[in-house]
Amino acid sequence: EDNGLPVHLKGGAKDALLYRTTAGLTVFGTIYALYYLLVSSLPKKPN
Repeated sequence: EDNGLPVHLKGGAKDALLYRTTAGLTVFGTIYALYYLLVSSLPKKPN
């Protein structure tokens, strides 16, 4: 059936929720990884 919806949303609300959750976790994980790469690349201040 061609109703103009992308294939990952044709299953309805459950598929939309799964897609948004996956996309959100991916964005969060990428930001988290980049943040810790930045933190680990900076030298520690001596006490």
